Amino acid sequence: MTLSRARAARLKPLLDAVADDRPWNDRVRFDPVEFPHRYSDPRDIEVVALLSASLAYGRADLFKPKIESVLSKLGKRPANRLKSLEAGELRSVLDGFVYRFNLPADVGVLLMGMGACLREHGSLETTFLEARRSSGDNRAALSTFARTIRDAAPRAEIVRVLGKTRGLDHLLPVGNGAAKRLSLYLRWMVRGPDAIDFGIWARVKPAELVIPLDTHIARLSTWLGLTSRQTQGWAMAEEITESLRHLAPDDPVRYDFSLCHFGMSGACPVHPVKENCRKCPLRAECRVGRRAG
Repeated sequence: MTLSRARAARLKPLLDAVADDRPWNDRVRFDPVEFPHRYSDPRDIEVVALLSASLAYGRADLFKPKIESVLSKLGKRPANRLKSLEAGELRSVLDGFVYRFNLPADVGVLLMGMGACLREHGSLETTFLEARRSSGDNRAALSTFARTIRDAAPRAEIVRVLGKTRGLDHLLPVGNGAAKRLSLYLRWMVRGPDAIDFGIWARVKPAELVIPLDTHIARLSTWLGLTSRQTQGWAMAEEITESLRHLAPDDPVRYDFSLCHFGMSGACPVHPVKENCRKCPLRAECRVGRRAG
């Protein structure tokens, strides 16, 4: 699918208005990006962000207390804590942790893997750049990055202390798929700095990012004609991003947070509401909104 110049010209001012004019900063407290915003040191930001993005599935009111519980045990300088963390200390950090697919040992692998990468590479940014050098594009690099963190953790020791892993493939996915939460993490690190994203990984360009694909982005992108695909996956994410590059070549995912929360907030629900559609700033280019309104 190729977005025409005429369509891009009509869509751009509408999406820019949604991204720039709505009070999206207030939505940070409903988003896992709230957690890394508590920190100022880049190393703390990147490790807290990866923990937060990795557990950001399901309902925010359920996963946010789980993230909070882990952070409360890591102290004010979580990156330093992870660099010195030993398997025997994990029980005090993660004992009793269960969230849907994930058991304590899954999160233990993530924490100790990040700590090992910090010791070896100095930062998670350098870990990712090493993964990209060996893998090529960002999609393959994200998979290699996840595998590097998993392999760096002393899995046998973690299992001995915390028991078996269960949802490690979900927490740190390796291989095919939309890689939504890893793409979200990369957006946080690369874009900005602004009120939402941090821009602390300066050696990756925002133009190279692919939009994190969740149900809200997939639905709104379909309604707005940004994708013709029916199946949610990496191909759909790439197609949406390519459409958005016609609007913002250097920063196509600048629309991600606002579009996602446009859906999450109820402004654009799954089942259209006439009153919402009539006042929607995107209605003129939304195939559903035009019918519903």
